Amino acid sequence: MMQSFLLSLSDPIRLNALHILWDGSEHCVCELMEKLDISQSRMSRHMKNLKEEGVVLARQDAQWVRYRKNPDLAPELIEVIEVVLKASKLQTRNAA
Repeated sequence: MMQSFLLSLSDPIRLNALHILWDGSEHCVCELMEKLDISQSRMSRHMKNLKEEGVVLARQDAQWVRYRKNPDLAPELIEVIEVVLKASKLQTRNAA
């Protein structure tokens, strides 16, 4: 389980989606698509992966699916995600 969890965090698109979702609010696929400039099918595939890993929760809202971080995720996994998010921000800042 831990290997697939870590693999799900290694993809840049999923990581960027988590940066958006980690603010604690709910975001629809349409928002994520727009912010990350990717197609609906590609975004949905990435979000499905995060949902299967238990990182995010999904809620159907008319034709859209809304995602938010899973508040029931184990604290040690939340800590891993937060460290990865922080490291990716530092890496992005240093690359600029």
